[in-house]
Amino acid sequence: MPTTTMYVIFGALAVVLGIVGFVIGMVYRNKSSKKTIGSAKEEARRILSEAIKNAETKKKESLLEAKDEIYHLRQETEKDLRERRSEIQRQEHRLQQKEETLDRKMDVLEGKEEKLEVRAKQIDEKLEECEQLKRSQLEILERISGFSKEQAKSLLLEMLEGELAHEKAVRIKDCEQRTREESDTMAREILAHAIQRCAADHSSEITVSVVQLPNDEMKGRIIGREGRNIRAIENATGVDLIIDDTPEAITVSSFEPVRREIARVTLEKLILDGRIHPARIEEMVEKARNEVEATIKREGERAMIEAGVHNLHPELIKLLGKLHYRTSYGQNVLNHSLEVCHLAGLLAAEMGADVTLAKRAGLLHDIGKAIDHEQEGSHIQLGVEVAKRYKENEAVIHAIHAHHGDVEAKTVIACIVQAADAISAARPGARRENIENYIKRLEKLEEIANSFSGVQDSFAIQAGREIRIVVKPEAVSDDNMVIIARDIANRIENELEYPGQIKVNLIRENRVVDYAK
Repeated sequence: MPTTTMYVIFGALAVVLGIVGFVIGMVYRNKSSKKTIGSAKEEARRILSEAIKNAETKKKESLLEAKDEIYHLRQETEKDLRERRSEIQRQEHRLQQKEETLDRKMDVLEGKEEKLEVRAKQIDEKLEECEQLKRSQLEILERISGFSKEQAKSLLLEMLEGELAHEKAVRIKDCEQRTREESDTMAREILAHAIQRCAADHSSEITVSVVQLPNDEMKGRIIGREGRNIRAIENATGVDLIIDDTPEAITVSSFEPVRREIARVTLEKLILDGRIHPARIEEMVEKARNEVEATIKREGERAMIEAGVHNLHPELIKLLGKLHYRTSYGQNVLNHSLEVCHLAGLLAAEMGADVTLAKRAGLLHDIGKAIDHEQEGSHIQLGVEVAKRYKENEAVIHAIHAHHGDVEAKTVIACIVQAADAISAARPGARRENIENYIKRLEKLEEIANSFSGVQDSFAIQAGREIRIVVKPEAVSDDNMVIIARDIANRIENELEYPGQIKVNLIRENRVVDYAK
């Protein structure tokens, strides 16, 4: 019990001591807090006063800086204003000077204008005087010369035409001379090389074929009873058989060369076989047709290989083979085409052109002659159509179209084919024509020459390769001769067909005859 009381007492004392300590601590903390607050206020008052002093100082410094900057800006602005005022004064002075100068110039121009007006009046008066003098002079000239104004004008125009004709003739002569000098030598060399390197044979053929018979009795067998055999042959082949007094020979006539060849082969087979009757004739005609077609194909392939031209359409090869039986002026057209092909290739090589294309165009240039007996149109038109149909090169088609001058040659290949065709046709012995056509051509040549005024007489000489024309000296001057020769040559080119070229030779001479007595 006493122990417990002691514990309580001690506990109570501890609590009292704790409360006293707490109170003392609170009093002490309160005093220290008041001291701290007082010192903080004093520090705050000190900082505030320093801040106020610093702000005053900064304010004064800013005011001073602003005043300095305002002063500097005012100085610069005043300086700029002074410079601008001086520049404006200079501009005003310059403008004033220009205005004074313009005023002086205006005064001068006004003075000149007045002078020009006076001068213009004087010029008008002078012109009027000149017109009067001109009229009076014209009247005097008309009275003296006896010509009116229109008559004098026409006389002057005639004189001018004469002078122009002379000038035209001189220019034509100069151009021809220049052209000859520049081109003759080169052309001769090129053509000579090409012709020397191409030596083709020429064969002369006509529109009839002669079949030799073993005896004259064979003629009767070919004619047959009441002519049935000969009619069968003619109907099957489409040719005419001419049986005359020529011993041991029958003539096969046809303008279609393939038919003529079929008929000739048929007759030879019938003669060898000896059995001649309509059924046998039809059989032999069929065999002969097959043989001729095989020959046509073989000849076309031979020409293609010989020419060195490849990739031809099979139908074109067949048409080439048909040319083996076609002639023109007695010249075999296939041989002529091969010759033109070789010449065109050689000319192209000399000139640096496409040799392969030139040879192709040369080989096909007369391809239309293979069908001109079967279809309407010239061999040129038919050749162009055939070449287009089988997708030939445009340059080849143009060369076919232009090789006789139907259209203007626009490519080197076309010009080369023209030249090669002319060389092949004009070579001596290459072509011939029958006497009737030859005489008609000569007569037409002289007729064209005689149709020109001032021509006294004309003579076709050298087998029609030259026309010699004698002109009237009193009607044709030396200058007009050049123009007349050119006009005659142009008409010959347009109206005649002829191989090679024709020389137009004009002759003008004055003869004076007197007698010593």
